Amino acid sequence: MSVGSEGARFLRLDEFPQRLRVGGSVTPPMPPASSSRLTPPAPPWSAGSATGIGSLPGVRPDEAARLVSGELGAFPHLPELPAVGVGADMIGRGAAHLVDLHVEVQPSGWRFAAHAGADERRARGFLARDLDAFEEQISGHVGPVKIQVAGPWTLAASIELHYGDKALADPGAVRDLTEALAEGMGQLVVDFRRRLPASTIVVQLDEPSLPGVLNGQVPTASGFGTLRVVDPLVAVERLSTLVSTIVSAGAVPVAHCCAADPPFQVFMDAGFRGLGFDLTLLDARPSARADEPIGVAVENGIALFLGLIPSTDVDLASAAGRPAKPLVAINRLAGPARRLWSRLGFAPELLGQLNVVTPTCGLAGASPSWPKTAYRACLEVATALVESPEEAA
Repeated sequence: MSVGSEGARFLRLDEFPQRLRVGGSVTPPMPPASSSRLTPPAPPWSAGSATGIGSLPGVRPDEAARLVSGELGAFPHLPELPAVGVGADMIGRGAAHLVDLHVEVQPSGWRFAAHAGADERRARGFLARDLDAFEEQISGHVGPVKIQVAGPWTLAASIELHYGDKALADPGAVRDLTEALAEGMGQLVVDFRRRLPASTIVVQLDEPSLPGVLNGQVPTASGFGTLRVVDPLVAVERLSTLVSTIVSAGAVPVAHCCAADPPFQVFMDAGFRGLGFDLTLLDARPSARADEPIGVAVENGIALFLGLIPSTDVDLASAAGRPAKPLVAINRLAGPARRLWSRLGFAPELLGQLNVVTPTCGLAGASPSWPKTAYRACLEVATALVESPEEAA
């Protein structure tokens, strides 16, 4: 048995009710990325769980918090409302967590500044307002609750240095940004634990830019070139700093990347206990190369946050232009998860027990009515994966 903060324990692979792979043996667990990695608490979500990614349409934090608490009461998430304006966007929200680093908005985007100014105060004010509205709606909540923040590599690929290039161009700046973000994450978890003492906190680090960082696809300030490729070992080292801080604060770290090629191995080596991704993208082009790291993650006790429900408005009751019964629609939405699990060869009953269903990405680009539909579909699919984890013949 392994013991994490506050005595929480998580199951070793040999403690599962049966072997993970049907008719086969379990691959030996990966060695830790470093001897100092901390053991995180057990994932707090139950079988058949669903939650959101973070962003929603609209500008009213009270309405957004009411929607999330009403539809995702067992596993709510802090709503993010980028339509509110500058400071409520992903990068502005992430920058609001940086301790002793200051930012401002320039025509080209967010940039580091010598002192705190109106833009930074606005971002911090939006964050405080969202936290207050969320606390009011879920006060007394018992169980998992999720908060989100842009990860260090996405921030480094987005925030400019004083001379105009991205922070990614300066390894020292990336290190300083990471340390400032880690300190801010520790403070945020402490604040959340004070607000919601009966909840288990899940911290989702959003890294949509990390694939571009690792592949040398982030443009320079001039736009005529790209910034250096970042070594995966360096990416792991910086992410591990965040993971260690989150775990030390008593929370569960989850990585999210809805790009077509999420860097699963980097996330696993950094110590994340959950991986969130758009499974519909992988399902469109299944391959052993894409499946292998996911299988290794599951074998090592890492939960999957399966992006299955469209993040923008679609007609869930139709397929290929033909009307379909609700059950058919739910089975179609659940199909990518069932096919992935079948390809990996895991015991079917573990699909809905270990993993969480989400939309494919944030819902900020959807209509005001779509989030309720999407969240209800998430819950129905999560239930279907528990009750019927295998595709019908």
